[in-house]
Amino acid sequence: MPSPKSSKATKAPNVATKGSRASKAAVELVVPQQLDLLWPTASAGLLAGVDEAGRGPLAGPVVAAAVILDDQQPISGLADSKKLTARARERLYDEIRAKALCCCIAEASVEEIDELNILHATMLAMRRAVEGLRLKPAMVQVDGNRVPPLSVPAQAIVKGDAKVQAISAASILAKVHRDRLCEQLHEAYPQYGFDGHKGYPTADHVAALKLHGATPAHRRSFGPVKVVLGLAPDPSLVQPRSGRR
Repeated sequence: MPSPKSSKATKAPNVATKGSRASKAAVELVVPQQLDLLWPTASAGLLAGVDEAGRGPLAGPVVAAAVILDDQQPISGLADSKKLTARARERLYDEIRAKALCCCIAEASVEEIDELNILHATMLAMRRAVEGLRLKPAMVQVDGNRVPPLSVPAQAIVKGDAKVQAISAASILAKVHRDRLCEQLHEAYPQYGFDGHKGYPTADHVAALKLHGATPAHRRSFGPVKVVLGLAPDPSLVQPRSGRR
């Protein structure tokens, strides 16, 4: 197993994280009632947008963000983060952090992804992002077709990152934060090219996996990583069954 080139960089501030392990039951439970003592009563009209980044990659945490925008400080250019250039995302990231009423970026770790599966880990990261908001929203709108268990009303909106500005803002925060994590992975493991593929299963990434093996940042429950670790057969070597005669 490769060792990092340099010591692991510290995470950016204002990022909600938990321990490296979590049970599936913890994902399915509603927010404990005692959190209401710390979280103000929901303010009428406050809408939080939620989105994630990093469900498909073979390495790194899955990231989620929650944003409550300020109607008095509109932000021009908000859109689905995937449709924006890296420079535009970086500019909007700073503007969102400066102008939003509140926002929170959260993660579910590689260990939690492998333990829970990527769907439950994504819901966990989303829940952490909402719970980390300084203000309690009256409504949460989430990109996609599922919502995490929350103590406030929530609505799933397919392609919400292109329809709801608060979700667009959340998608930008999550994407930029995760891209920065991949830059850190590239510094630690330059032979894998994380600065280019961002952890996604490109041909170059899979080739590097086969050549160098898996790093501690790789998700052991994902197919190509399982093959490299000998936990699953290589599909390219499996002979198809012949039909019955």
